[in-house]
Amino acid sequence: MSMLLLKNAQLYTPEFMGTQSVLIAGGKVIAIDPDIQLSSSVKFEEFDCEQRILCPGFVDTLTHITGGGGEGGFATRTPEMQLSDAIIGGVTTVTGALGTDGICRTHKELLAKVKALKEEGLSAYFYTGNYHYPTITLTGSVEQDIMLIDECIGVGEVAIADHRGSQMSWQELARLASQARVAGMCANKAGIVSIHTGNGEEMLAPLFDVAYNSSIPLKAFYPTHINRTAQLLDQGIEFNLQGGTIDFTASTTPEILAGGEVLCAQALKVALDAGADENRITLSTDGHASLPVFNEQGRLTSLKCGSMSSLHEQLITAVKEFDVPLPTALKTITANPARVLKLANKGVITVNADADLLLLNADTLQLTDVLAKGQWMMKQHQLLRRGTFEKAP
Repeated sequence: MSMLLLKNAQLYTPEFMGTQSVLIAGGKVIAIDPDIQLSSSVKFEEFDCEQRILCPGFVDTLTHITGGGGEGGFATRTPEMQLSDAIIGGVTTVTGALGTDGICRTHKELLAKVKALKEEGLSAYFYTGNYHYPTITLTGSVEQDIMLIDECIGVGEVAIADHRGSQMSWQELARLASQARVAGMCANKAGIVSIHTGNGEEMLAPLFDVAYNSSIPLKAFYPTHINRTAQLLDQGIEFNLQGGTIDFTASTTPEILAGGEVLCAQALKVALDAGADENRITLSTDGHASLPVFNEQGRLTSLKCGSMSSLHEQLITAVKEFDVPLPTALKTITANPARVLKLANKGVITVNADADLLLLNADTLQLTDVLAKGQWMMKQHQLLRRGTFEKAP
């Protein structure tokens, strides 16, 4: 078993721990100390981090790894994610989901892609279901999918406040959350309900209705796209203050921002200034989703594709332009999403955690190196691993 010794790094676990050395073996972090010295005949690699920032790999809780259904017809279906898309974005854990299209995009295809990404070196999971209700599943029920399929950790993304959703009642939402919650308890998984929040006037009201009228707590739901409008952001902050976790979408377009979306990094700053709990805020890429713009008549006017590099871009923007402390910004894309998904060995750098690690330039925060499960994926700016059918440039 070869070992890797990372020396002279500014360690963020994501909390700042000063200059440290980190020893990796068997895909795990096995030691952290300011000065680890090895004297052994066992083969190991020593790598000088030269005071770069060493932080956990990013945990993305919403990626359309098989591509999204195109709201402008079959020709607008977005392409599937490739391994290099994640690596150059610093994403070492992905969570795949279906969206609008639950007919031509299937769970069999989704699970196969999850397994393929795992074979290629990433950590990968998925949500059963999609925008619509009744919920489409692989085994015939939400409970069985979560309990019997290792990679299935919840249900979603279920659409509310959106003309593309099923216009669910709070009773239907409560029933779905109960199914996912009990299955998660029995399988020791998150059992979370990922909620796609549209720009409808009801916003998060259906989720508050569930919490008010039933025994299902707000934390059973995980609403995303909370930075879609300033009004939704305000309601999302209230959701956070009442104990729920909110997610901001990092991928965007100039057209979407012009339509009223709050830039992800700015939304994070607004929420923190409003007193939101920083431990219950996450960012996700919405990678490879279709990013549509609709007019007042509900007609598609613009369509682009979500980027896997958006988490890293918004991290830099949050720190450099909005003065969010680096440990706080890192939490939203490492420890916090890992906690929501109940992935105990992800999103942190500690002994026995998975060795999913990034190195960032200390001044610019630019990504220089990526390790996934202790294996180099990118080293000194050079991409070392690509998907099976990806061509080198």
